[in-house]
Amino acid sequence: MDQKRITELAIIANCVRKNALTAVHSAKSGHPGGSLSIADVLTLLYFEVMNVDPKNPKMPERDRFVLSKGHTAPALYGTLAERGFFPVEDIPGFRSINSYLQGHPDMNKVPGVDMSTGSLGQGVSVAGGMALAAKMDNKSYRVYSILGDGELEEGQVWEQAMFAPHYKLDNFTIFVDNNGLQIDGDISKVMNPNPIDKKFEAFGWHVIHADAHDFNSLMDAVNEAKATKGQPTAVIMKSIKGKNVSFMENNAGWHGAAPNDEQYAQAISELDAIIAELEASL
Repeated sequence: MDQKRITELAIIANCVRKNALTAVHSAKSGHPGGSLSIADVLTLLYFEVMNVDPKNPKMPERDRFVLSKGHTAPALYGTLAERGFFPVEDIPGFRSINSYLQGHPDMNKVPGVDMSTGSLGQGVSVAGGMALAAKMDNKSYRVYSILGDGELEEGQVWEQAMFAPHYKLDNFTIFVDNNGLQIDGDISKVMNPNPIDKKFEAFGWHVIHADAHDFNSLMDAVNEAKATKGQPTAVIMKSIKGKNVSFMENNAGWHGAAPNDEQYAQAISELDAIIAELEASL
């Protein structure tokens, strides 16, 4: 991608981060840390990679996306809103009794959501089933899913890890959000999943390492996944929990905590400064 497009995507990604923080702050609950770490890959998928149409969210030939780490719905909602699936003005209703934007994605109520998720391990399993359905129906759509590195503690993840290579689902790409932190702290101390890459390779996946905050790195991974035949692809993304908000970065305490008014104002100010600098470079 040229630098202009990278800058445009970076601006969108930081708007997604603002949306996610607005959602969590308004609800006074939610999961900001992991939402901020996946904003870049969501932006790349929805604005550069996936065949989707906000005016026709259920079109049969669309690419599918499943947010397996469903608690980071604020990032998905922020992305879908920026892409035009629903108004950005609806974001502050997050987790409100009168809003369709529940704490976890709901495919029956939120335009653009392909699968209801929340119980960890289940989303990526359904995504694998979608990819198999595409193969059985001779359809060309691709399936993408994001799961957390803490989510790798779920046994169901590894059942799916066996399933996808068995059926040679080369239309299936997963992104592991490897920010190293989960609600209880360092993943290596809670239940060490490392080496993540070698484990997926042992199950028969094509494995790629990528920088979760570098659009060229992510795009290269997507293109390599598309070119890989006979195997599903696992992209292990090195990411920063709480990315681009100084007091949230690499802080497990922000896994599931809402910023107060002062913290929210500071976070939005920092993101606005990043966006302004990016816009000035266009």
